[in-house]
Parts: sequence; structure tokens; C-alpha cells
Amino acid sequence: MLQKQWRDHVWAHIQQKWDVLIIGGGITGAGILREATRLGLRALLVEQRDFAWGTSSRSSKLVHGGLRYLKEGKIRLTQESVHERQRLLAEGPGLIDPLGFLLVTYKGKSPGRWTYRAGLTIYDLLALQWSHRFYSAEDFAIMAPYIASKNLQGGFRYGDAQTDDARLVLRVIFEAVADGGTALNYARCEKLSKENGQVTGVYLHDIVGQRSAEVRAQVVINATGAWADELRGQIGARPRLRPLRGSHLLFPSWRFPVTQAVSFLHPIDRRPVFIFPWQGITLVGTTDLDHDEPLSREPRISPAEVAYLLAAVETQFPALAITPKDILATYAGVRPVVGSGKADPSKESRDYVIWDENGLLTVTGGKLTTFRLIAIDALKAVRHRLPKTPKPSRNMPVLNSVNIPLPGAESLDTTQCHRLLGRYGAAAPALVASARPGELTPIADTTTLWAELRWAALAEGVQHLDDLLLRRTRLGLLVPHGGVAILDRVRPICEETLGWHDKRWQKEVTDYNALWHCCYSLPPLTTIPDWQAMLAAATSLRRDHRLLGHSLKSIYDNAVRQLLKKRR
Repeated sequence: MLQKQWRDHVWAHIQQKWDVLIIGGGITGAGILREATRLGLRALLVEQRDFAWGTSSRSSKLVHGGLRYLKEGKIRLTQESVHERQRLLAEGPGLIDPLGFLLVTYKGKSPGRWTYRAGLTIYDLLALQWSHRFYSAEDFAIMAPYIASKNLQGGFRYGDAQTDDARLVLRVIFEAVADGGTALNYARCEKLSKENGQVTGVYLHDIVGQRSAEVRAQVVINATGAWADELRGQIGARPRLRPLRGSHLLFPSWRFPVTQAVSFLHPIDRRPVFIFPWQGITLVGTTDLDHDEPLSREPRISPAEVAYLLAAVETQFPALAITPKDILATYAGVRPVVGSGKADPSKESRDYVIWDENGLLTVTGGKLTTFRLIAIDALKAVRHRLPKTPKPSRNMPVLNSVNIPLPGAESLDTTQCHRLLGRYGAAAPALVASARPGELTPIADTTTLWAELRWAALAEGVQHLDDLLLRRTRLGLLVPHGGVAILDRVRPICEETLGWHDKRWQKEVTDYNALWHCCYSLPPLTTIPDWQAMLAAATSLRRDHRLLGHSLKSIYDNAVRQLLKKRR
């Protein structure tokens, strides 16, 4: 919880001596703040936009072990991931929830049944569980209605997990703040400060209050993700990151009904694609492209990416006849991947890296699932600069236990209580207590309660309307047109809790609508390529390759026969 006037309080004390200064308010920075606070360090996290503004609110929402990493031989990474997934499931129910995954197999297509079985067996053994099972075509079609049935062989079901990525970041940050840490959004790092060539702090500017200060710390950690090279450039380090964009489509669940995740290979480039239920809607993802636009500009899906994802939907669920007009919203995130020069972006490693350069520790890459391990390794890397600091431990819980009652929550059912405790942790009772009459009811067709909007505005550092509708809650993704129909009821909540007057409210609405239409809606329909033509071209190309392969094989076989005749 961030108390009223918290920004003024932080800025009044910001020039104190800090042990650790973390730049970046995504899941990596949040994890480092949490672990540093556990160790008793005076830790400050600053974020130039909002908490979870970047990749950490635009991920694929999956907390998974990385089944595809087995194919790349990354056993250790997969093992660590599945173990962290199990811990998060145990410690964060209501925020991290189980998700069944279906892997479909077709006759004559690879990977086949035995390849999947081998991978899933290893995957489950690493997790010390047995969650996978093969289902016949008839049974599989029951679990995944409307799936393409031609040559359907059946498929596997196994267990993974999903989350609300932005809420995970917020819970980790707020638990760190409750334990003595400090976090500040909309505080931009203007420049690194140095002594004798070593980074000793930063010059900060408050975007909200228009004030500045030099902040010094024994350790400065660059946890800015895809933006990490910008800070590294200030110490003369060469760029090493390859920003990759992953985009997603969201559909109303009534139009695209799925009860668990369906994973398959894209018909054009054979990349993994998934479709799964998330917060009452259906999510389709993801792409994997070089992001060539300025990082200062909010990412958005391209027309070609829309066509690419619709081509996957058309192939796997043809009976639904999905069109662009069925799309509820879109979003895109930029992954911080270390570039190695590979032609195919999907071949780049997703593992994390830690670079200690001229006193600046950069931590980037990695997976949402393993954020705690990344944080612990980062603090181990700078422990020699923090005398008498205890050694970070992997045995501590990732999230605090929240097995507490919700006083006055008689109008809430078990599922709603479970959800509030998971998303808000120890603050859930205060959230319920702050609700006005009628606010413990869902908004539109979502599971979000009106009381959540009031609590976020009251106690979670909201500065703009998009903070409230895109990250504290996800209404901008879940309600048609970004939630424009509910704004009249949102207005009095913001005016009362945030002190916004009429002029400020109108500006926030104008800015929010412009942002949503630019970055969270569809590109103009006329710009979206014909995905059916893309599929036809890909099918024709594969047929030509097969014919060429048969032709080359015939030539090879004839040559071998002629050679054998000569030898005889």
C-alpha cells in the first residue's frame, strides 16, 4: 500500500544514502527490490513510466517451465523454471493459477506422438510430478471443441500455469514496500553519476512533481529490460540487446470458446502458437519479430502480425470462421533478448545475463517464471560491495502467505475471495473495507470488482487513467473499446480519490482513448494482409518442396543404381 502523499515523502528523503538503487519497475526490478529488502538493505526502485509499464504487463501471461527449452537441450533452465512454477502455484493461488495445456497431433505431421511423449515425460520428471496424458482423437475433440478434425490423431494434456503479469509485479513491489523498501514510478533517470569512471548513482527527475535530485547508492542496478543498452551506452558499453516484439490478439470468450490452452505449430513457419482462456476472454499469441521502432514509443501490433495470428486461428479452428471484427483488443510487448546474430529471432536464447561494467550491474533477459532466481543471482553478484550483507537464500518464500479472512465480505463468494487475496495479498482486507455500497460487484462481464478501481486509485500509486485501466486492473483489455462505456462510473472514483478536476479528467480520457486506439486496438482493416492468401502460398511452397524432395530422391536413387551396375 502506498499512503497518501507518498511521493512527497519519498522525494523528501530521496537523497539519503542507499545501499541498492534499482532502475526499472518490471518484474526483474521488483524481484530485486523484494530480495534486497529481505536482506535488510536500504533499497530504492525507480521507474520512468508506471510500474510494469513495459514487457511485464505485456507478456504472454504464462508461468511455465519452458517445454520448448528441452528441445534446445537446456535442462537446467527447464528444471529451475518448473520448480519456480510449482512454488508460485503453491504461494500465490488466485494470482498464479493452474492451466491445462493441450498439444494437438495430426497424422503425417511432426512433431509426432512419440516426440511429444518423450519431451513431456522429461518435463514432468523435472517437476517431480506426472501431469501428462495422451487422448484419442474423439476425446481430444471433446476437450477442444471446434478444433480442426481432418487427420486428427489426438493429443496430450499436461499442466502449466498462468498469471496476471502486471498484478504479479505490483504484489511483489508492495510486499517489498511493506517490508521497508521504497518504490517510485514516473521518476526518470536523466543521467548516471560517476566518480573515477565508476557509477555511483543517478540524476533523477520527477515527471509528476517536476523536481530533480542526485541519488547515490553503493550499488546501481540496471533492470530496464529492453532499454538496458541505453544506460549501458552512458558508460561506453557496446549495444548487446536485440529487442524482439511479441504481439497478441484478445477475443470475447463467447466468440472463441476454449476451456484450456491449445498449443500447436504455426502452419507457415512452424513456430509454437497458443490459444488459452485468461480472465474471461481468449488470448492468442504470440509473434517473434525484430522490433525496429524507437523504444520510447509504446509498442503495438502490426497489420502483418494480425494476419499471422489469424492464419493460425483459421488453420486450427476453421469452424469458428473468426474474422478481424471479432477481435476485442490487442497488445504487444518487447522482449529483452541478447543478440547473437542468428537470422531467425526465435533461435535467440531466452536465458538471462548479468553484466558488471564500471560499477553498473545490468540484469536483463530471462523468464517471468524465474524472476526470483534472477534477483538472487543479481544480488550475489554485488555482495562483495555490500559488506556484512547476508547471503541471499532460495529457501525464502517468493510471496508472503495471505491465509487471512476478509472481514465484511459476506457478499463475495469463495472464488472472488480467492482472487482478491491472490492479487492484493495482505491488502485485500483493506480493499474490501474501502468499498462503497454496490462496489463489491463485478464490472460488466469481467471478474474485476468496482472496489478494485477505488483501491488502486487510493493506495497503488496511480498517476494516469491508463495506469488504472491497463495495469492496476486489465479492464482496457477485457471490456469492449477499452472500457469507454464504464468511464462515467470511473470518473467519480478518480475525482474523489485522486483529486482530479473536470479539466484533468477530460485530458486523461482524451490521452487514454488515443493510446488505446493506437496501441491496443486493431490497425485499420484495410492494412491487414489476406491471411488466407498467406496460408495458400505457404501450402504451395511446402508442396513444391515435397515435389523437389521426391525429385532429388529419384535422381539420387538412379545415380546409386547406375553406380552399383558399373561396379558389378
